[in-house]
Amino acid sequence: MKKLKNSELNRIDVSTFKSIKKTPLIIILDNIRSLNNIGSIFRTSDAFLIEKIYLCGITATPPNRKITKTAIGSTKTVEWEYINDINNLVKNLISQEVKIWSVEQAVKSSKLKDLKSIDANKKNALIFGNEIDGVSQEVINKSHGVIEISQYGTKHSLNISVAAGIVIWKFYNLIKSN
Repeated sequence: MKKLKNSELNRIDVSTFKSIKKTPLIIILDNIRSLNNIGSIFRTSDAFLIEKIYLCGITATPPNRKITKTAIGSTKTVEWEYINDINNLVKNLISQEVKIWSVEQAVKSSKLKDLKSIDANKKNALIFGNEIDGVSQEVINKSHGVIEISQYGTKHSLNISVAAGIVIWKFYNLIKSN
């Protein structure tokens, strides 16, 4: 087995990325404090051709040196928009028939590992909340569903960029399998 060089990966360029069909998946980041987490989620969103990222509340926006450091150019490829009030955004997306999923630990949440299918004919949006407080109860109440990543150790949560990577990968595969 030979490790591939970057030049052998056959990656698309920025103009091609912008013109190709995107995965019908929206990422919403609400009150994210860590600029490194924001940049990492941009990079993951680029990898899976995510349609759009919404940055809400105190979540910082590009251009920002700390975001750019981990995003490695993906802030220029992935479409994004800043919306101050997540509640207005969620209401607007619901009116457009987007299915809203909060990623949080909650009573009667759906375990990500048990999710076998989603309606790939509809757009889906994944909401990731603040690193300490998570997704607000008000937003959870507006969501169509809540997804929880099963964990088995002593810690009660994952880093948000890790959680986003896991959930985005799962949704990408569920969408592509339909």
